[in-house]
Amino acid sequence: MGRFKRHWKAWLIGAIALGLLAFVGGPWFYINVLSDPPAQELALGEGQQGGGEAVPVDGTWTVSEGSQAGYRVQEILFGQDTTAVGRTGKVTGTAALSGTRITSGEVTVDMASVATDKSGRDEQFRNNIMSVSQFPTSTFALRGPVDFGSVPAAGQKVSVKAAGQLTLRGVGKSVQVDLSVVRNADTIQVQTSIPVKFADYSIPDPGIPGIDIEDNGIIEVLLNLRKTT
Repeated sequence: MGRFKRHWKAWLIGAIALGLLAFVGGPWFYINVLSDPPAQELALGEGQQGGGEAVPVDGTWTVSEGSQAGYRVQEILFGQDTTAVGRTGKVTGTAALSGTRITSGEVTVDMASVATDKSGRDEQFRNNIMSVSQFPTSTFALRGPVDFGSVPAAGQKVSVKAAGQLTLRGVGKSVQVDLSVVRNADTIQVQTSIPVKFADYSIPDPGIPGIDIEDNGIIEVLLNLRKTT
């Protein structure tokens, strides 16, 4: 009887240990082995096209193929750190350029099309978090001209600050953003990353049982602009 009790205790301890190992090791294995690594940050040069002499900058430039927008948020999945990255190519908008300045510009993102590598996460994003049926788009609009000082040469990368209004989930806030711009032969690429605190835009706590999410994230945008007029 004493031997049975000792064996029973050993089995119980072993079962608890295995359970703890599965609880901790399961998410680690899922994140680090089964899941793809998070997408890299959007950067100038992705989808870059054209060569030779650049077209004049004056006129209207339209968001074209290869443009992307999305988000990057840190998650804790059952104690394991991971990064959620959502992306969409359904981005529209225009920018007006005159001389050395961007005189106006607005970009719209189709929020229902933003997707990650996890369908469950995407369903949570579209329904409970961003309520895309009620707020189908997000926008960024310049609030005042942006002056580069001189017209960039073809292939030249320049950086400039811009004032704008970011609207998420129907809430608009004034923001200051850093724009990185490169002029190619027939396109202009614009890249920016905008820090966002969810509470500022009435975005509800995106966490669910077992998954803790930071109260802030990054909006990532990469635009390929083509001259239309």
